[in-house]
Amino acid sequence: VEDLYRPYKPKRRTRATIAKEKGLEPLADAIFAQTLKMDAPEVLAQAYIDPEKGVETIEDALAGASDILAERISDDAEVRKSLRTLMNRRGTARSAAAKDEEDDKTAVYRQYFEFSQPISRLQSHQVLALNRGEREGALKVSLSVDRDEALQCIRRGVVKPGSPAMEFIKSVCDDSYDRLLEPSMERELRTALTDMANEQAIHNFALNLRPLLMQPPVKGAVTMGLDPGYSHGCKVAVVDETGKVLDTTVVYPTFGEKQKQDAIAKLSQLIKKDNVRHLAIGNGTASRETEAMAVEMIHKLGGGVSYMIVNEAGASVYSASKLAAEEFPQYDVNLRSAVSIARRLQDPLAELVKIDPKAIGVGQYQHDMPEKELDAALGGVVEACVNAVGVDLNTASAPLLKQVAGLNATTAKNIVAYREENGAFTSRAQIKKVPKLGPKAFEQCAGFLRVPESKQVLDRTGVHPESYDAAKKLAELLDIDLKNAGKPEMANLPDKLRAYGAEKAAAECGVGVPTLQDIVKELVKPGRDPRDELPAPILRTDVLELKDLKPGMVLSGTVRNVIDFGVFVDIGVHQDGLVHISQVSNKFIKHPSEVVSVGDVVKVAVLDVDQKRGRISLTMKGAK
Repeated sequence: VEDLYRPYKPKRRTRATIAKEKGLEPLADAIFAQTLKMDAPEVLAQAYIDPEKGVETIEDALAGASDILAERISDDAEVRKSLRTLMNRRGTARSAAAKDEEDDKTAVYRQYFEFSQPISRLQSHQVLALNRGEREGALKVSLSVDRDEALQCIRRGVVKPGSPAMEFIKSVCDDSYDRLLEPSMERELRTALTDMANEQAIHNFALNLRPLLMQPPVKGAVTMGLDPGYSHGCKVAVVDETGKVLDTTVVYPTFGEKQKQDAIAKLSQLIKKDNVRHLAIGNGTASRETEAMAVEMIHKLGGGVSYMIVNEAGASVYSASKLAAEEFPQYDVNLRSAVSIARRLQDPLAELVKIDPKAIGVGQYQHDMPEKELDAALGGVVEACVNAVGVDLNTASAPLLKQVAGLNATTAKNIVAYREENGAFTSRAQIKKVPKLGPKAFEQCAGFLRVPESKQVLDRTGVHPESYDAAKKLAELLDIDLKNAGKPEMANLPDKLRAYGAEKAAAECGVGVPTLQDIVKELVKPGRDPRDELPAPILRTDVLELKDLKPGMVLSGTVRNVIDFGVFVDIGVHQDGLVHISQVSNKFIKHPSEVVSVGDVVKVAVLDVDQKRGRISLTMKGAK
């Protein structure tokens, strides 16, 4: 459509428009007709010499006609289509260093200093890397196709053999390609490749975000969050099983051996006082030293405590936010991030929803992507995760409630305000009293809200109020007591339904078979959390160093990021190892996401360790 509309688009003043103003369009038309018996272009041009219009010679007239025809060819939809196809199939992307001397900023693009790749095989991460390198002045990037092939492609659709104007039209084709078509098609193709790469990168980001949000929570234990740092020390927060802050402090384990021992003594006291079971250590600055201190402390305590390195991406963004200030007005910004890190171990979803998904950092080049499209994709993932898990109406924060279908920032705040003013909700129906929460919003959100304190047993499940009558009818048909939901007596409910006949029961209950099966699942395991079915996070009690790694060593690790060319795995050495896509599976895969997701616990074998560059090469092939 763009190609068809192109000739009619308003144009700025070009060489062709200037030639038309000089009255040379009829000459261009006569030449372009390319009839076998026409006069030579030089003969036709004589009639258009007009010094008053600036056409002094035959050459001036032919130059003007050439400019008009070059633009006409450039605007021809069929020419552009065939050239576009040629560039996509046979074109090459090239990049080179923009500067003679390499510096720290340009060094990251070293692999693209002499880069050449067929456009048809260009990966989305390569497109984004080339774009960024060019934008930062590190690279010169070009897309090109063999000039002779391109000219042949254009001439095939334009030149009529045997005409006296044939050589003239060939030269016009050359000019049209060199001056207009090549730069235009390159820009168009760069835009198309960037759009495709952005789309793929957004897809990958969303793909990585879901398992990160759906990481299994480490429930039911007092947790100490450690936000490592050098000059400002290591910020510490202890939270109880529900995430309520019990204690905060700051220690300085990186200031020397004495300060480290003081830190161990201070934290050991807190661990004993508050009965801490888990340590959540942020993976940022000074994380390595903090982990070493934690391991030494665990050994001195004689065990009983385990730790996990937690991705602290976005914790500083949250701690400095208005939301964090409202939640913890009494705490310093730095201590808030320690609370966030502790809670991320206890319930990653509830904590991560407070942060802009873009700040979590599990994408490729996320800061280069179109913000509107990225926000829409990630927002959809967050909402889907929250709805899949369900929300406790009496403990959920406003940011968590906001992500429930049918609710928004205003109604979420109103629910929290109503809860604070009137006490805990005792039924789902009670939320109808919340200001600005209408019947439509209730219809959308009710099925995702749980009220564990409700006397109505179905309020504690994922069964929607609209299906309560169906659940009661099912109980009547199968002779069960709804009060036994979640108890051992309900375990054989699927068998009972199968014996009775699912379709028959669904018809009698007035719902579809899938809805009835969902009701049965909820009665067997009320408020089931899909995260509980995933492998538990790896909690450690000892530390590995990069120098401890040897080729062939098999380790358990947690997938931290999945990108086009491979998988980054945390194996507990402060430097995530890379499993290249070729080492992910024994069978051919187009993308690592076909095999693994962020948060997966996987077995990997060490292939190679480059201590100088801090790089670890891993394989998942045959790692048992």
